[in-house]
Amino acid sequence: MHWIEAFHIIFMVTWFAGLFYLPRLFVYAAENPSGERFSLLQLMQRRLLVITHIGGGLTLVFGLVLLMGHGHYLAAGWMHAKLTLVAGLIGYHLWCWRLVGQFARGVNRRSSTWFRWFNEVPVVFLIAIVILVVIRPF
Repeated sequence: MHWIEAFHIIFMVTWFAGLFYLPRLFVYAAENPSGERFSLLQLMQRRLLVITHIGGGLTLVFGLVLLMGHGHYLAAGWMHAKLTLVAGLIGYHLWCWRLVGQFARGVNRRSSTWFRWFNEVPVVFLIAIVILVVIRPF
């Protein structure tokens, strides 16, 4: 089970790396809405999104395997809270996917300031999820 935990953590780090950097690419693309730099940022967004999909998908797979091995965690309040946050994180991931599509179609209407704030959302998820898993407050 330790190998499963290790891979769950490795892919969680990969997932969060993508969710931290992808919105930063949105900031730069919003500040450079045309030209070669914009085209490069679009390419970077698409490639990073693929890695983020892989990290997120494998995090979920290894997490489900862990849950099957530790079914008693499903009765714990901290696990309910964690799974709720993971559902929110999946929603954030899907929103990022949608934003990549908007940049690809050239229909972004948000400012770089908005994306700077949007970029902070996964930090909140990470802090809350790690505290729930390590401290298990309830």
